[in-house]
Amino acid sequence: MDKFIYQFGITLSGGKNIKNSGMKDFFMSLLELVYPRICSGCGNPLLEFEETLCLQCISKLPKTNFHLSEENAVLQLFEGRFPVTRATAFLFFRKHSLVQQLIYQLKYKGAKETGEKLGKLFGENLKGSRFINDIDILMPVPLHPAKQQVRGYNQSEVIGKGMESSLNIPLVTENLVRKVFTNSQTRKSMFERWKNVSGVFAVKHPGTLSGKHILLIDDVITTGSTLEGCMLALKEVPDVRISVAVLAKPDS
Repeated sequence: MDKFIYQFGITLSGGKNIKNSGMKDFFMSLLELVYPRICSGCGNPLLEFEETLCLQCISKLPKTNFHLSEENAVLQLFEGRFPVTRATAFLFFRKHSLVQQLIYQLKYKGAKETGEKLGKLFGENLKGSRFINDIDILMPVPLHPAKQQVRGYNQSEVIGKGMESSLNIPLVTENLVRKVFTNSQTRKSMFERWKNVSGVFAVKHPGTLSGKHILLIDDVITTGSTLEGCMLALKEVPDVRISVAVLAKPDS
């Protein structure tokens, strides 16, 4: 947006660079008359101090607070499957809800700013808690390059960027890779989903992750098979510990 304002302002000012903050504010106000800033949730105009989501929509987000409980529904998904250190989800996912609307915008409508805002809120929710205090690395579940090229970005990485800004923990995006293209998991059984991700992921530089506590980040969790596929690749790293943070979990 700032880049667009800069270019817009130069056009209106006859090609001169706008350095004066008052002049920049003027052009910002003028721009918002043509392209008003609206909330991604309700569509109402944002107040000056609001960003992407209005305070009213933020207050309506159904937080799980799973990070405050050592036993929760996300952690239970991996019991008997993989030794996850900790696990949480930020929000409950319900059909026809605000959360579903926001995640749909992120995944299919190019709304990266929505994902980054939700990630920032997620990070703020975790900040200062025992859940996050010994995490060394944030690591998003990778997309296959072909799918990422079509979408233009990895939605889990976008969420991770927001979390990184809140938590000041480095986001590592190039080490864990998806080497096999897989079809949608939506209509597969749990066993089919597990087969669909077995051997799909790989770690490029395991030595750099040795002894680290990694927080895997994804958008929505159902069976946990995709995350388990990532874990199977990461378990080859010496002394690694793995925890899980997903943006939303179906409320069932």
